[in-house]
Amino acid sequence: MKVLGIILLLIGLIGTILFGVQAMNNSEAFNFLGIDIAVSSANWTPVIISGILALIGVVILSVRKRKVA
Repeated sequence: MKVLGIILLLIGLIGTILFGVQAMNNSEAFNFLGIDIAVSSANWTPVIISGILALIGVVILSVRKRKVA
């Protein structure tokens, strides 16, 4: 279980970073009345899924098996 938790955590963190940078780069900016306005056209679903995978990895790593006495 520990190995599975580490794998999910790493995949989640790498995916969150890569998809997050890609999503932030997919924005358009325009000037309206002297104000710069940025509109994001990114798909945030991969970032959310990667974050959930990282969270599941953390939960798996933090759960400890109880020893039966």
